[in-house]
Amino acid sequence: MLHARRLMRTVLVAAAAVGTVAAIGTVAIVATAGISNAANTCSAGYVGITYDDGPTGSTNTLLNTLRANGIRATLFNIGQNVQQNPAAVQAEVAAGMWIGNHSWTHPHLTQLSQAQMQSELSQTQNAIRSATGTAPRLFRPPFGETNATLKSVEASLGLTEIIWDVDSQDWNGASTAQIVAAAGRLTNGQVILMHDGIQNTLNAIPQIMAGLNSRNLCPGMISTSTGRAVAPSGTPPTTPGGGGSCTASIVAGTVFGDRYNTTINVSGTNTWTVTVTITAPQKISTTWNTTATWDSTGQIMTAKPNGSGNSFGFTTMFNGNSTARPSATCRVG
Repeated sequence: MLHARRLMRTVLVAAAAVGTVAAIGTVAIVATAGISNAANTCSAGYVGITYDDGPTGSTNTLLNTLRANGIRATLFNIGQNVQQNPAAVQAEVAAGMWIGNHSWTHPHLTQLSQAQMQSELSQTQNAIRSATGTAPRLFRPPFGETNATLKSVEASLGLTEIIWDVDSQDWNGASTAQIVAAAGRLTNGQVILMHDGIQNTLNAIPQIMAGLNSRNLCPGMISTSTGRAVAPSGTPPTTPGGGGSCTASIVAGTVFGDRYNTTINVSGTNTWTVTVTITAPQKISTTWNTTATWDSTGQIMTAKPNGSGNSFGFTTMFNGNSTARPSATCRVG
């Protein structure tokens, strides 16, 4: 299978946020409980962030990473995977994602009969409806292969066919940097192809969102009438137990020859979780006024209150990279 589902180690990773070496200033990054974009006017429009081939054993990690970075995505699920793991699809909906049909077994549909096509799509519709209560309106043909017969089957099921404008090539072994670069080519209304269950794809998420923010583009929903990315409609779910808003303001501190300090001021809530992303090979060596944990790469730190108030700080070692600076997102809870 071309878009192979791949086993994963633990997740997440590094993202670049470029800053000046010795500048002192404040950058406010606002995140509400649940899902939101960082400070971004969306004036350049919306793009469709999509992931195929789920749910996989890594879907929960994908959802957590997307939420931490304020991204709502469209997930094109394989029917037999849905049948085997309906709870993962329910989690996708609870996380505010949009669900699409990606066939039952991921075959080359254009090589099948019309009856076989109908079975592939309708079984998946039924499985997703059974898991979530709602049948999808979007369909992505495996491998992007389509023909008139398939389009007629899609129409009979009320499905809109969605291909893509940008192929991340994650299925073909693309590096995290290459995936980020592919996302950098997105323009208003366009859709990018990525896959659930690929480590480099997970690693790219913080950098993809940082790049969209820098261009005033926002993740959007895919229109069932045009197949293009548009502004989301409706209110996304909130984090359980959350409510209100959370603002993380990054304040650049003293820069030394081999390291630099950063302070983050949190406002809007006393029960916060701040996700800080450091660019490799930089590493955080010291923290203060917070309880911190790291992912397996050491590039993503999760900070929570430790009773010392709503400001915390950390020291980052350059390790040969003296230009990059941290990014941060904040959520309630």
